[in-house]
Amino acid sequence: MDQLKHTLAGLGGFAKENLPPQVTETVTDLTSSVRSRLTLGSRRRTQPIDDEEAGHIIPFDSHAGGGHSTCKQGPQLRVSPSLHSFIARNHILGSGETVADLLSKPHISVPREVVSRDYPLPEYFVSSSHNTYLCAHQLFGESSADPYRHTLQAGSRCVEIDVWDNSDNLDEPKVTHGYTLVSHIPFREVCKIILQVVEEEEAGSAPVLISLENHCGARGQEALVRIMKEVWGRHLLDKPVETESHIEQNQHVPLRDLGSKIVVIVEHHLVNEANSSSSDSSSDSSSEDEAEKKEKRSRKQAKNTPEAKLIIPSLAELGVYGQSVKPPDNSWFTSPTLQLKDGPHHHLINVSESGLNALLSSGNGASIAKHNARHLMRVFPKGTRISSKNLKPLPFWGLGAQVCALNWQTFDASMQINEAMFAGTGGYVLKPSWLRSNNSAMVGLAEREFREQVARTRRRKRLRLVVAGASDVPVPSGRDDDKEVKPYLTCTLLHPGVPFREMQQTKKKTDVFRKHKLSALLIGGLTGAGSKEEESLVTDPLWDETLEWEYEDDELVFLRMFVKSDDSFSSNPVLCVASVRLLYVEGVKGQWRFVRMLDLKGRETACSLLVKFEVDEI
Repeated sequence: MDQLKHTLAGLGGFAKENLPPQVTETVTDLTSSVRSRLTLGSRRRTQPIDDEEAGHIIPFDSHAGGGHSTCKQGPQLRVSPSLHSFIARNHILGSGETVADLLSKPHISVPREVVSRDYPLPEYFVSSSHNTYLCAHQLFGESSADPYRHTLQAGSRCVEIDVWDNSDNLDEPKVTHGYTLVSHIPFREVCKIILQVVEEEEAGSAPVLISLENHCGARGQEALVRIMKEVWGRHLLDKPVETESHIEQNQHVPLRDLGSKIVVIVEHHLVNEANSSSSDSSSDSSSEDEAEKKEKRSRKQAKNTPEAKLIIPSLAELGVYGQSVKPPDNSWFTSPTLQLKDGPHHHLINVSESGLNALLSSGNGASIAKHNARHLMRVFPKGTRISSKNLKPLPFWGLGAQVCALNWQTFDASMQINEAMFAGTGGYVLKPSWLRSNNSAMVGLAEREFREQVARTRRRKRLRLVVAGASDVPVPSGRDDDKEVKPYLTCTLLHPGVPFREMQQTKKKTDVFRKHKLSALLIGGLTGAGSKEEESLVTDPLWDETLEWEYEDDELVFLRMFVKSDDSFSSNPVLCVASVRLLYVEGVKGQWRFVRMLDLKGRETACSLLVKFEVDEI
């Protein structure tokens, strides 16, 4: 702790000696904020710790985050003797079926409609990455092109590229996190990595969206256009696609017509946007600390220069189906047509989580949801999430926000939910009908009537999770040999809730499993195992319990599952995790399934959980 505080103090000193004054002010405020929070945290160590929101840095050998975690590349699964006995005793296997057959069955069944590509782009949730080029920390981490390969292969379909003029060579722009100590990489190198992934997966794959954050002058922008066309070639979408049916200029084509193209989202600057940006409308909110406010002011000052405000025509033309805007007023959700005043033909509202929360706190949730039924929205983490923690995507999905940009550097609660949302899909998930434009009756309703109608569309359901047990629960490395694991399963049911923004969660848990010598001897005798089997029994818990919830189903309900150890009052460590979207388990309801568990880095473990999902309307 002291060493980390010393490092942060050193960063402030480095900034004062080597960086411009406006950047120094931002760095100093951010490091001071972090140091104060570290001090506050150390004072609270005696209080109970909720580590279910936390996660570890995601390594490149992990495939979790975008729905590709269970990719059959993890350790081979084993079924414990106690679970073999449970399966036989409860007659779980069908005629001629083996335990190996049961192990191979998927624990989810994604409805075909959810992955249909017959609808316009705004009607989908998109698996999305924020500051994709960063390997870890947002303030002084390392930039690399490798995360683009990793996130795309893990299921992301929208990546971010922050491009800046390269003072060493204006014809080769660089990618970096501006006004920080982050290293930089060539834009061309990033484009090449993206091309490699697109070519590897081209057959039947979904389009890749590029959120291009431009900080270049005119010459640098010319270089951007030239490099994208040179490197991406035929894969780059540089003009509207031709369709058999007539599509108006301001309408989106069906997702299938975009094929596997690379689709660029280009910034579109509006008059007075820097003076009153809805994306930063929370800068006077008490929910943000002074460090974030000053960081925003520094970025606004830089973006307000004539060079930065200019988007040259050749670059603007590449924003065929996405022009990112930070609007100067609220016309985009208050006008009867839900059209942005003087906006581009395919606008995307680019807003920070704190900016959007400020609008929601004023009761604008229903209006924003109706806007998002027809137009795109991208929500990105607030500036103080410098350690790569994440925004919570579920409340924003409940508004119909298509692009919730997450920091894929950390496999925290938000990334675990993102993994569950996009599991078994190509990174695009059709939104519930009440959040889509085809539901014209909903879009035309006033605020109060819209909320009431949303509530009426929800069905009251009951989830019964029948928990048999687990095999090979992982024991944390470095754990004291004499500190026995006491595993139990805790589960949290999550959904957006009504009114908007108020995410609801309900937690249930099993009893703690404790090793019984008598059962260990019986199992050892039945299997011929000796003392080694007896010792490992604690990592093969058998619970045979049922957890139950009642909830309002809006198709955005998730279940997070954790195997934890009952160590103490203050801290019960998470040993492994898994999350599911309940819509995806309804196809296997009433059937026993093994769920492969992940570690806190998003990697597959050798642990599996035997459960049965029972979902019924009340």
